[in-house]
Amino acid sequence: MSGNALRIVFLVGALLGAPFAFAQETALPQSQVLTVDSDVMFSQSMFGIRVAQELAADESILLAENRRIQAELTAEERALTDKRGEMDADAFRAVAEAFDARVVQIRLEQDQKASNLEQRRQREQEAFIRVASPVLTALMRDAGASVILERRDILLGDPAVDVTSFAIERLNRMLGDGRAKSGLPEDE
Repeated sequence: MSGNALRIVFLVGALLGAPFAFAQETALPQSQVLTVDSDVMFSQSMFGIRVAQELAADESILLAENRRIQAELTAEERALTDKRGEMDADAFRAVAEAFDARVVQIRLEQDQKASNLEQRRQREQEAFIRVASPVLTALMRDAGASVILERRDILLGDPAVDVTSFAIERLNRMLGDGRAKSGLPEDE
């Protein structure tokens, strides 16, 4: 057989074997113990991406609001400082204390808004885990597993039993971005 013919036979053989090799690489592992990275499962799923985008937009709005408020308060503080020489000490003290009290109140309100965003992030992750549970249960059944462990809690393990990508794929098919299929509210 000539060199070219041998290369063609080798190439055809490789091409015919490639789908089989690819199928083996993407087959669900069969194991009693599986692992999953729930953070990756959330952040790389369509559901998690939607949540991250919504929260980023809300955080951006809050940051812009904080910058605007800070600029307004800075200008007000300068104006108050400029009036200090024109005011009697008791009157200035009363105005300054009222200003300080308002600044503290605004800070508390803005901190509460930031806290609300973090609580929303946690609620969304909890909702995701609830709706992911049947998918993970099906993965366990399909793999013949009796347990799925959190990957970050394992000191040493075989990466071949990680089913995170399988979970993401199934969750995306089942939930999409989670809005319509999970019954989650459109806006909170």
